[in-house]
Amino acid sequence: MNNQQIDIKFPKAGIFLIVIVVIAIIFISKATITIDGGERGVLYETLGSGIVTDRPALDEGFQFMAPWNKVQRFNVRQQEFFDQMKVLSSNGLDIQLDATIWYQPQQENLGFLYKEKGIDYLQTIIRPALRSATREVVGRYTPEEIYSSKRAIIQKEIFDETKLILDSQYVQINQVLVRDVTLPQTIRDAIERKLRQEQEALEYEFRLIKAEKEAEKQVIEAEGKAKSNRILSASLNDKILRDKGIEATLKLSLSPNSKIIIIGSGKDGLPIILGNQ
Repeated sequence: MNNQQIDIKFPKAGIFLIVIVVIAIIFISKATITIDGGERGVLYETLGSGIVTDRPALDEGFQFMAPWNKVQRFNVRQQEFFDQMKVLSSNGLDIQLDATIWYQPQQENLGFLYKEKGIDYLQTIIRPALRSATREVVGRYTPEEIYSSKRAIIQKEIFDETKLILDSQYVQINQVLVRDVTLPQTIRDAIERKLRQEQEALEYEFRLIKAEKEAEKQVIEAEGKAKSNRILSASLNDKILRDKGIEATLKLSLSPNSKIIIIGSGKDGLPIILGNQ
């Protein structure tokens, strides 16, 4: 049995159409890009001047471009970076400080950021700026100040120093948070012991002040009573005393208790009340 060879011939028009379709698919894939939410795209013109800095970055969504150009995406949302640093205090002691920085690129300057700082701008400019600012600020304070009362002030100063360094670097610094400060155990124990002693001294001083105030209060009350008695003694006479005695006798006579009242037999002519006991 002879094998029969079957030749399949495509029309030239069909081959040409297939080529056109393939070229169109390649062209569309190269000439379009989708920028995701929270991103912006910096255009690189291969046949032009390179990174585009004189026009806004490509917005999120479906975008067209020349197929020979490229687009670099940038996350423009607020981002977080955590760093652990060993720095020196004002008296030369090692301190470990954990800090978090919130940052994001300036959207209007993405082209310059890409051109001058590159994609990994976090490691090339933000982290060095944060470390430099932290060393500068912590070096102004003692371990005791850092550990206790000055942490909020130190945090603000680190933010201000970092922002000052990065203001001209096309990035935006939103906040710096000092999360933890770790001192050598011996230094921490000494600080806690000192703080405890200071607290005890303040408590003792408070008790002394309270006792002094209480003594002053008692003196004032005694002086007030003495003055009141002097005024009362000066205002009393025999007639007033008799009137008061009669008034008290009348009130007692109205009492339901059994009693005997002898009129005019008491001292100074006041009545005498004899009870049934």
